[in-house]
Amino acid sequence: MSADSFLDALRDEGLTVVQVGDWRTHNRNHKGPWGPVHGVMIHHTVTRGTADTVRICRDGYAGLPGPLCHGVIAKDGKVHLVGYGRANHAGLGDDDVLRAVIAERALPPDDEANTDGNRHFYGFECENLGDGRDPWPEVQLEAIEKAAAAVCRRHGWNARSVIGHLEWQPGKIDPRGFTMNAMRARITERLS
Repeated sequence: MSADSFLDALRDEGLTVVQVGDWRTHNRNHKGPWGPVHGVMIHHTVTRGTADTVRICRDGYAGLPGPLCHGVIAKDGKVHLVGYGRANHAGLGDDDVLRAVIAERALPPDDEANTDGNRHFYGFECENLGDGRDPWPEVQLEAIEKAAAAVCRRHGWNARSVIGHLEWQPGKIDPRGFTMNAMRARITERLS
């Protein structure tokens, strides 16, 4: 899918999209290939405030250069596009999980970190402190659902192609505050 098709898919799903700078060409492709892409990964940011969150996800920080995702889903439900191509969001994860995503079947436990996820997943960072207390407004949850469904619809995937970072990489907890099974149920409903 091209960057323009990505933008169109998100808009076609009814999302409000904010394009940030040179997002279409802002990527880490010089560090390795992007693709084949097999799924969508959902994260929380551990940040507060949309402007700072978008800036961090676009530019990165010491030790982890941006972009840190493809889109930032803010508390108000807007999707801020910050990159397209390889992004520093997934890191190393479990090859068994990747095989399950490709086959669109139930996920096994993530007990290894042996596969480059930045190559194989679209990433959405969702503005939230990730402490289990910071609320997830319904408009934001709906935007997560729509963004993941948009990518799945364009690729012909089902909701089993959508995973949380905590299902990919041992030790990760994101997204915290809702379950991926509940989110996949929402995505399944939207795609039906």
